[in-house]
Amino acid sequence: MSETVDQIHVARQPILDAANRVFGYELLYRAAATDTACVTSVDQASARVIADAMLGIGFDVLADGRRAFINLSSDTLLADASSVFDPAQVVLEVLEDVEATPDVVKMCRSLHQRGYAIALDDFVPDSSATALLPYASFVKLDVLALQPAHVAAITPRLIERGLSVIAEKVETAHVFDQARAAGCSLFQGYYFCRPVTFSGQTLSASQVAQLRLLAALYKPTVSLPEVEDLLKHDGSLTYRVLRTVNSAGFGLRREVRSIREALLLLGLDQVRKWTSVWVLAGANRGPSELVTMTVLRGRTCELLGRALGHADEGSGYFLLGLCSMLDSILGQPMARIVQELPIEAEIQSALLGKANVPRRVLDAVVLYEQGGFSQAGARTRALGLDEGTLPAAYADALKWSHELNRNGTKAA
Repeated sequence: MSETVDQIHVARQPILDAANRVFGYELLYRAAATDTACVTSVDQASARVIADAMLGIGFDVLADGRRAFINLSSDTLLADASSVFDPAQVVLEVLEDVEATPDVVKMCRSLHQRGYAIALDDFVPDSSATALLPYASFVKLDVLALQPAHVAAITPRLIERGLSVIAEKVETAHVFDQARAAGCSLFQGYYFCRPVTFSGQTLSASQVAQLRLLAALYKPTVSLPEVEDLLKHDGSLTYRVLRTVNSAGFGLRREVRSIREALLLLGLDQVRKWTSVWVLAGANRGPSELVTMTVLRGRTCELLGRALGHADEGSGYFLLGLCSMLDSILGQPMARIVQELPIEAEIQSALLGKANVPRRVLDAVVLYEQGGFSQAGARTRALGLDEGTLPAAYADALKWSHELNRNGTKAA
């Protein structure tokens, strides 16, 4: 299948502070799903591709009010393509293979003077990138490639220059602790977005209650009165449902004051999905970004399920994505969690890693999240779907989760 630069491929990876708060998102993009990096023939168009993504999806949706880290190759940097961005919205990330030629140094100086924040990716001391330090605000250190002692030696010197140090490729809790002890103030990597197994722990009573509420919401025979009763017993959930249905997005001319009325207006399926997100937010023990990612995953999986013709099983695919990070959220192995979550066998098998259609959908979505667009595209094609289905579903999910977050998940 041929592809043009008109097809947009954008995913994002969070950058968090030491308290697990989201500082910004690195936007992962390619001009084509088959690209593993920007190449010369499309390099000068990469800024336009990103700009189109910003216009098509929206900066407020992609970055949710945080900084967006935008990768720049040498040609894109020298073409001054980054001037299409508002300096307050972005951090311009100069890739590690950009040689600090006099022209590159001059451009970085100009960008700095115009108020743009610059990050140096995979910084190595004594490399040509040292010439760019006076114009940088952030430096990224690859803690997977560097020895801990090396990170500990480099970081203080960078901090002395007024730079914020980002530890990237943080894979484990141990590496996170080491990078934080070395003085890194921001962190990025799969540790924050991949399951972490904790041994010797049990689910707390409140976590079990949250899982049982989640299971009750997804009973095939659940009725409106039953959901109404479940929500009435949780004041915070009641508040969030009413806040959502009364938001500007619904355009109602009168205020909705009861759960029953909200259920009738929103529909059982919508209330069930949104409430389950808020349930997970209440049960969360890990970084708050995990809950945000589950929303993205759930919605994207749901849309792919619909594209496969499983309209009646949309909620099952949504639940699949939503529950795929419960092991990280609850700090428990998935096998332990599914015992407390009586869901349909096929979705349960997918959560446990068994090869089936829902699992293949989930794997494609996870690959896309991580910027593996070529592999994700191959998985999408293997499902019998057009390659553009996944990027479109992800863009839709970003907008949906942004609206949900704005209306409900930030409510106290």
